[in-house]
Amino acid sequence: MSRLIRPAASQTHWDEEADVVVVGLGVAGASAALEAAAGGADTLVLERAGGGGGTSAMSGGVLYLGGGTRLQKACGFEDSAEEMFRYLMASSGPSPDEAKMRLYCEGSVELYDWLLGRGVPFKETHYFGVSGEPPTDDGLVFSGSERHHPFREIAAPAPRGHVPAKTHQAGPLLMQKLVLAVESGPARIANDHRATSLVQEPDGSVIGVVAAVFGEERAFRARRGVVLTTGGFIHNDAMLDAHAPLARACSVRVGADGDDGSGIQLGLAAGADVQHMDAVSISLPATQPWGLKRGILIDAQGQRFINEDTYYGRLGEWALLHRGGRAWLIVDDAVFESPTYPREVAAVGETAAELERELGLPAGSLEATLGLYNRHAERREDPVFHKLPESVTPLTTPPFGAFDCTVEGSIYAAFTLGGLCTDVDGRVLDPGGDPIPGLYGAGRATSGLSVGSYNSGISLGDGCFFGRRAGRAAASASG
Repeated sequence: MSRLIRPAASQTHWDEEADVVVVGLGVAGASAALEAAAGGADTLVLERAGGGGGTSAMSGGVLYLGGGTRLQKACGFEDSAEEMFRYLMASSGPSPDEAKMRLYCEGSVELYDWLLGRGVPFKETHYFGVSGEPPTDDGLVFSGSERHHPFREIAAPAPRGHVPAKTHQAGPLLMQKLVLAVESGPARIANDHRATSLVQEPDGSVIGVVAAVFGEERAFRARRGVVLTTGGFIHNDAMLDAHAPLARACSVRVGADGDDGSGIQLGLAAGADVQHMDAVSISLPATQPWGLKRGILIDAQGQRFINEDTYYGRLGEWALLHRGGRAWLIVDDAVFESPTYPREVAAVGETAAELERELGLPAGSLEATLGLYNRHAERREDPVFHKLPESVTPLTTPPFGAFDCTVEGSIYAAFTLGGLCTDVDGRVLDPGGDPIPGLYGAGRATSGLSVGSYNSGISLGDGCFFGRRAGRAAASASG
């Protein structure tokens, strides 16, 4: 028997009991606790840190919502659940879960209203200029590649990044409001409790959690269910080596210390299946400020490989996972400006050939790439990668420069997307597709909406939406 599983027969004493025990108090855990308590369940939350928030409180606070929310309408944008669904199915990696995605898009307007009802404030103004959280307290942004190729041809673009009214980083405000809502309700919170094992019956039913508390052990009986909302595994090197080794090369790992895969390991020990463990979000903010989108991103062969005006999460995914982290942003003197994020100039040349030699690219490669690009850019066209006309201009004014966008010389920010298999109500599934009785999950501990690509706000939106569903399902289970 794994040390992560405690046989029910050996657990003769319970320190505390509840109908539903939620493990983790980030956005998914708070949402699960609120809905479980609202469903009449005696609810207990175990949080390993000294207070709630987790990775969600470290985030920019963007929630990917749409379908015609009150905020979208107030800012003059039309959207529908169907257009949102078409976009997310195309931009969220290979074969995302269609049933989950459909429910999420159709329930997105209600989720926004629910957040308002929990005290989360949104300013009804639109900010144009970033792909992520704005530097202002504006409430609505484009937070993905909605306006860019190939997605603008697939679904009608609409801004869907809903940001709580806080300048620069709204994650702390979001979690402050949600944790306060939990604290103000009937659910109980036990901080500094790190879950170390699940208590399981011989038939596989999960009936409780054992936690470490300042070197001591406490056991918690869950009469109706345990909900795992413990985050991903970006801080677990062994799991990264096994599933997503390229992520280890990234200079920034996005996640609280608790994103160590512990909840996923608990689920596995209880017999759960996992999905998309190789899926990671990789952000490369190479084109901020946005004027740098007029440059071209090349690989070690001197070739372009993506439209440079796309979302920076897509840039990072393609640069690291498809080009091995070998990339440079080429600009001329007319386009050059200081990057928003620190980035070295890797080489400078009076001609494309000189820049090519300085970078050690194959002879003639950059010259040919620039020649083809500039020929069409004279007409503000990009027939190869289809950048928007406002980001297309000939690069002809020397000197030419190359910003270092390699994985060792630039900011690459990573977090994991794979995790426990769950159904639409957060029931954790075994390899045969059957629910493990008494075990639920939500957030990055599970395989959610994004299964290989990313849009800012999906993690918080996904965790909130399916955390609520998991909380409701656990509360309604027979005890």
